[in-house]
Amino acid sequence: MLNITILAVGKIKEKHFLVAFTEYLKRLKPYAKCIVEEVKAESFDDANRLNAKRKEGERITNYLKKFPDSRVLLLDEKGEEHTSEKFAQSLEKINGHIIFVIGGSLGFDFKILDGFSRLSLSRLTMPHELARVVLIEQIYRATTIIKNKEYHH
Repeated sequence: MLNITILAVGKIKEKHFLVAFTEYLKRLKPYAKCIVEEVKAESFDDANRLNAKRKEGERITNYLKKFPDSRVLLLDEKGEEHTSEKFAQSLEKINGHIIFVIGGSLGFDFKILDGFSRLSLSRLTMPHELARVVLIEQIYRATTIIKNKEYHH
């Protein structure tokens, strides 16, 4: 059984995103252990954007230090893209704990988070709340592909 953590900056505030995310998290339970952790999003204005991004990056790093043996994937539009089938194959090959990290509205501070693998859900930019929904749906889809369950196609 897959052991997954979704680490996100901030909370889901929009009800429709929360409903969709919760539904896929529930569907995933028979196939994977998945927990969601959130670090505080930093408020910002134009003058302190870089400082806010740095603080969020430090919070992410502090969380990740607790799991030195985990496979960490940062969700980033410039990351590696996969088809759903390829994503399923990649997940199936990973032994141990996987941490998917979703940045806040400012993205990641790569000076702090350099060295981690990057995964792209799409080349399109999307709200981080929507990225959570797309990620959990793709994890669910991948597990159904791995288990040969009807869902994908």
